[in-house]
Amino acid sequence: MIDTVVLDIGETLTRDDRYWASWADWLGVPRHTVSALVGAVVSQGRDNADALRLIRPDIDVAAEYAAREAAGRGEQLDEDDLYDDVRPALTALRLAGVRVVVAGNQTARVGELLRDLDVPADIIATSGEWGVAKPQPEFFHRVLEVAQAPAERTLYVGDHPANDVGPAAAAGLKTAHLRRGPWGYLWGREEAAGAADWCIDSLTDLLDIVRS
Repeated sequence: MIDTVVLDIGETLTRDDRYWASWADWLGVPRHTVSALVGAVVSQGRDNADALRLIRPDIDVAAEYAAREAAGRGEQLDEDDLYDDVRPALTALRLAGVRVVVAGNQTARVGELLRDLDVPADIIATSGEWGVAKPQPEFFHRVLEVAQAPAERTLYVGDHPANDVGPAAAAGLKTAHLRRGPWGYLWGREEAAGAADWCIDSLTDLLDIVRS
């Protein structure tokens, strides 16, 4: 039985289109260039931020974040950035008595923006707020603290094999691999099936999992 569902953020709840487009505009390169480079580093199993380092090898990503915020060009999220299944799926889970937690590798600002959007969740937290990021075990220790359920009755949902499924399973959580976004599609269904407890194409599939 699943008492708590914990969801990743990027390419699980939110589309990354605006995020990478804003970086392209800030660095003064075509948006397609950044998209292509993100795809390249993803296929190589590298950190997404390496796409920015390919454009500007000496970039200090944290410093550029701060500069963007100071210039009024920092992170933004609105309703269009949420995938269409987010509100109906999370609402249905809560109506079914399931605790819903959002916890992913994002800045503190993203946590604020998601709360401003009133995403239907009991807790919204980010690595920027916690001071620890996936795939570190400490991140999943924090997940279990806010989950308020034993690990075996907590389900972590995400698209990334190395950041989501692997370390969540190592922490004893149940796992669901979501097939969307670059990592979700690149990671083959057969490989995902061998590592995750469930493979899903939509967040609306979660209700059947918790009911079972």
